[in-house]
Amino acid sequence: MTPPAEIRGVAEAALRWVSEQRLGFALDEHALDATTDVNRTWKPLGELAQVCVCVTRHTPPGTPLHRAASDLLAFAWEQTRDGALFVDLQRLEPWASYPLEIYAAFASAGLRHHGYEQFVSTIARTRGWRLLELLPNRRLGVLNSERRSGLPPHAEPAEELARTWLGGLPEPWTFERGAGYTLTHVVFHLTDWGRAVDRVPPHVASYVETWLPPWLDTCLEDEQWDLSCELLAIAASLPRPPAPVVVEAGWAAVAGAQDEHGSLPEMGAGRHGRPVPRDFLHCYHSTLMAAYAGALTLARVGAGGVVQGAAP
Repeated sequence: MTPPAEIRGVAEAALRWVSEQRLGFALDEHALDATTDVNRTWKPLGELAQVCVCVTRHTPPGTPLHRAASDLLAFAWEQTRDGALFVDLQRLEPWASYPLEIYAAFASAGLRHHGYEQFVSTIARTRGWRLLELLPNRRLGVLNSERRSGLPPHAEPAEELARTWLGGLPEPWTFERGAGYTLTHVVFHLTDWGRAVDRVPPHVASYVETWLPPWLDTCLEDEQWDLSCELLAIAASLPRPPAPVVVEAGWAAVAGAQDEHGSLPEMGAGRHGRPVPRDFLHCYHSTLMAAYAGALTLARVGAGGVVQGAAP
């Protein structure tokens, strides 16, 4: 398998770049404006928080990865005014689920705002909340966010899983970019972002274990670095991870695509010769995913580079 030191190097370089670019995640004075694009404000901040929670959870205290992630998580929490902004955000959009989804990442790390939790708990008891029209994989995310925030989940995860692309065990050749992102997030939500790998049902785990290799190869061939990193993350989130050789080419390719500053573009030129934007908006998510996948993989790599519980 790709040596743990190389994977650690990818993850550490990624978080160094994120640390240097932290102001790109900062909320400005317009964060609560109705016209603000949450995909450029709250969403990046929430993704930063989620990845940093995962990295701190899966790395030993005192290591460069743990220190960097802890520092960035503190920065992200400060941006929310220690959670107070979530109260204002939820009041402006009472039946929007994304404030809770972002808050849940902080709550899972012990960063909580009791005023927000009291407010959203009232909303979560309404019929309107239970009837939010969300895609099944997104509803799984809301259920996991409720659990992480101390709220009773409003539905059964197993029922929502059955409605997802992955839960239906579709023909593997129907995999494409959109399906790829939905299936990775189904696994993220089921496992609480790699914390509870045993929550992936056996039939789903077996399906992913069987078809992950060609799916990953397809993404690597097309230089889809962001999705490739997400697939590497779910490889480390299965009850029985794939054999090391399955992900070796993925890590080697990601390491080769990462620039000298540590950033990773969402996509490369690939076989279609696409231009490769290197600005913050086109690099931050894939760079975070490289750090996330690296931390998960390292957490399951034992002495000698052997993945614990891997398939033979």
